[in-house]
Amino acid sequence: MSEGIAYQNKDILFKYLSDLYQNSTLDVLGVKNLPRIKRLLPNEFPEVTANEKRSDTVFQLEDDSVLMLEYESDNNYVENHLKYIRYVHRISQRYFQKEKQVRRIRIVVVYTSEVTSTKNELSIGDLKINSNPVLLYQFNGDETLENIKNKIRNEQQLTQDDLFKLSILPLMKSERNRDDVIHDSIETAKEIEDDNQQVQAIAGILTSTDKFIDEEYAKQVKEWLRMTKVGRAFEEEKKEAVERAVEKAQQNAQQKERIKIAKDLLDVLSPELIAKKTGLEVEEIKKLKHENK
Repeated sequence: MSEGIAYQNKDILFKYLSDLYQNSTLDVLGVKNLPRIKRLLPNEFPEVTANEKRSDTVFQLEDDSVLMLEYESDNNYVENHLKYIRYVHRISQRYFQKEKQVRRIRIVVVYTSEVTSTKNELSIGDLKINSNPVLLYQFNGDETLENIKNKIRNEQQLTQDDLFKLSILPLMKSERNRDDVIHDSIETAKEIEDDNQQVQAIAGILTSTDKFIDEEYAKQVKEWLRMTKVGRAFEEEKKEAVERAVEKAQQNAQQKERIKIAKDLLDVLSPELIAKKTGLEVEEIKKLKHENK
């Protein structure tokens, strides 16, 4: 089993997940009264060590609160909620350092079909943490998958709710083992005619099953994603972005070198001559001279 897709390898999934979740709610899971999802947020934190776990998925909602969407396959609610406290601390610290304010944080925990009951609150004295549980044993995965397959066969457009259900379908109740359901769900997603919906669904499946999916199979699926039309376009965009970043870095380095040379010549040459030799503007040379007084 996979130990989890390394964060640095999730970039290809990030765009697809953003599109899948944007403007969505969690109503399909029975979670009511949550604002719509505004955007997907990175879940990395500078102080997290390489072997330390991160929040599964983090969103900014329309009211600017933060939603942590977690996936669990056990009922160790004490251990899990202590883990969420660490996540909340990191998120809160990051926003406070950046914005000097504390954002409201909401926690929704999606439990796989193995969990049939759980607690949603941990109290340790003056500190309490609450979560909103979703028990997927209440969802019939086999029936859901068959409904989606029928829509695809009949060339019906899948709704946002259909895509969301498909993305977490392997975690629902099923008569089959999870590996088979993961494989069947991904193969079903490949049959979706709309290219964007296709990759969104697969990205969702890979993310929700991150803790359970066979690592080698996950790599194969990600490679298939890269070869799709949408995947190739994304890789090209990423390549162009890297090239622009490198070019900008080189320009910045050249600019810093020109400024260094100009500073060394301030007491030797006139601003006009320095400008000719470095390519800097005369006014910029004069400003450097004024700052060096």
